[in-house]
Amino acid sequence: MQTAKTSPMQAEAAGKSASRSVTEKIRSIEQRTAHVGVVGLGYVGLPLAMLFSRAGFRVTGFDVDYTKVEKLNAGSSYIQRILPEEIGQLRDRGFSASAEYSGARQMDAIIICVPTPLDEHQGPDLRFIEDTARSLAPHLRAGQLVILESTTYPGTTEEVLIPLLEKGCPKGLSCFRAGADPEKSFYVAYSPEREDPGNVTVERSDIPKVVGASTQEAADLAAAYYSSIFNRIIRVSSPAAAEMTKLLENIYRCVNIALVNELKLLCLRMGLDIWEIIDAAATKPFGFQPFYPGPGLGGHCIPIDPFYLSWKAKELDFSTRFIELAGEVNTSMPYHVVESVTAALNDRSKPLKGSRILVLGLSYKRDIDDLRESPSLTLIEQLRRKGARVDYNDPYFPTVGRGRHYDLNMTSVPLSELPHYDCVLIATDHSDYDYEQIVREAALVIDTRNATKRVVNPALQAKIVRC
Repeated sequence: MQTAKTSPMQAEAAGKSASRSVTEKIRSIEQRTAHVGVVGLGYVGLPLAMLFSRAGFRVTGFDVDYTKVEKLNAGSSYIQRILPEEIGQLRDRGFSASAEYSGARQMDAIIICVPTPLDEHQGPDLRFIEDTARSLAPHLRAGQLVILESTTYPGTTEEVLIPLLEKGCPKGLSCFRAGADPEKSFYVAYSPEREDPGNVTVERSDIPKVVGASTQEAADLAAAYYSSIFNRIIRVSSPAAAEMTKLLENIYRCVNIALVNELKLLCLRMGLDIWEIIDAAATKPFGFQPFYPGPGLGGHCIPIDPFYLSWKAKELDFSTRFIELAGEVNTSMPYHVVESVTAALNDRSKPLKGSRILVLGLSYKRDIDDLRESPSLTLIEQLRRKGARVDYNDPYFPTVGRGRHYDLNMTSVPLSELPHYDCVLIATDHSDYDYEQIVREAALVIDTRNATKRVVNPALQAKIVRC
């Protein structure tokens, strides 16, 4: 069967029609008559939905977690930094949440913000993107814009998302390409999320937004939506370039954190204080940016992104040795901490097995309620495996149950119980903690964050082991 070719005149006519169509859609964005849908109402999707709602758009949220949907529709919040009254205001502006994707047909733009974790072999786990694409596809219509924000490897948008959307969408509909009929097409773009939980110094609207698409029309639409809520839009040449931008940002941090983690291990052997050295180096007004060691990496992006890129690189028979080494160094840090706890207890004639250990801080960084890839979870698991009796305290997690990679079923222990533990392990340096009091009441403190730096009493210093 011979495929009909598009003549130059037909392509030109289609291009003019597409331009008119995009111009009309941009007008609806500017007039705030466009309806925005956000898929995935977690730490990225819910704040994004709030930004669009505050900008005057009608917004609908979609999530397969019925508990989240019910809480939002009842006006309550499940993210600590988002207050219930903010959810109430969101509802007053017309926001609603749904676990059913049929409502996606009414959206003019659909933004996908679903998790992209690692599988059991440290490779990309794209099942949330794939499931979302399959669920959305039957409800797509011509003229819609679909934007992927989930962190992933270069090529995902064009090699995974678009084929799945096209395979399942209504007959005759396809992703817009140069010369295509805009009346039979939907548009697709990629824009990496740049959320930084706990950061109160930079307004979300001041964070430049990177946008990449395969066609000018899709890029124009995505830029128009995002320019309504962000002050600066950075366009790149393709979805893959935008996907790689996100990986570069986080791998840059991962590699530098691995560097200081490795230097910390060396400084411990040399009897030097890595924190003092970093602070001294940071006084240089050029050519140096401080990064700090810790018990391991946490959050959704930094521990995961190096493995996404190294996996993709293997398809091209390319070894990302430098990046993989950084990932190995950071992954090993919780095990170094466990060894330090064991050695510190041995110095006090106590075996790790049977010792009572209190872990301070579950979240992956200070002052947030986010457990994603937190090294504290690995610490608890490893200490338990070696026979320690482990509890935790965290003001942001009164209880912790089961997640994708953990099953703790634990309750936060009050700090009044400190004297009853053989060792207190500072895994997250929350601002709420009074570290001098913690050291005073504890028998032994293992400090992975330099949280006790202001404790100067020599008698108390003798209780602290920094690792």
